[in-house]
Amino acid sequence: MIRVMVFDVGETITRDDRYWAAWADWLSFPRHTLSALVGAVVARGDDNAEALRLIRPGIDIPAEYAAREAAGHGESLDESDLYEDVRPAFTMLRDHGVRIIVAGNQTARAGELLRGIDLPADLITTSEELGVAKPSPDFFRRVLAAAAAEPETTLYVGDHPAHDITPAQAAGLRAAHLRRGPWGHLWAHSAQADVADYRIDSLLDLVGVVSA
Repeated sequence: MIRVMVFDVGETITRDDRYWAAWADWLSFPRHTLSALVGAVVARGDDNAEALRLIRPGIDIPAEYAAREAAGHGESLDESDLYEDVRPAFTMLRDHGVRIIVAGNQTARAGELLRGIDLPADLITTSEELGVAKPSPDFFRRVLAAAAAEPETTLYVGDHPAHDITPAQAAGLRAAHLRRGPWGHLWAHSAQADVADYRIDSLLDLVGVVSA
């Protein structure tokens, strides 16, 4: 029985459109071109931050984050960034007795912003707050510890097979692959996605998992 569901953030519960648009504007780079480069590094299986390094080799991304913040162009996230199925899915899952955890590879600031929009979640945390990032299995172990959850009754939900599915299962969790965003669609038929315990197209599909 699944008692806890842990959700990735980018392209699982939030759209990344504004995130990449903000980076393009900050670096004075065409939005469409940066979007295409993000797609290219995704197709190669690289981390999406490589797109920023392609347009500015040697970029110090943490330093640029700090500079953006100091200039009043820091991270932003609000209700408009959420996918439409997030609130109804979270609410229905909680009605079925499932604890909802949000945990992805984000900054501590992103965690603050997510907590500020009052999601129906029991815990929201990020890789920066946990001190370790996916795909390290330690990320999932620390999420479990923070949530006081057992791996065998916990399902991790994400769009990236290599960052979400394989390492979550390696840490003893079950995993659901969400076909959403560039990673979710491009790698939907990969061997890593095929080993997911569940394949879904919407977070609302998870209601059927716990009510079956």
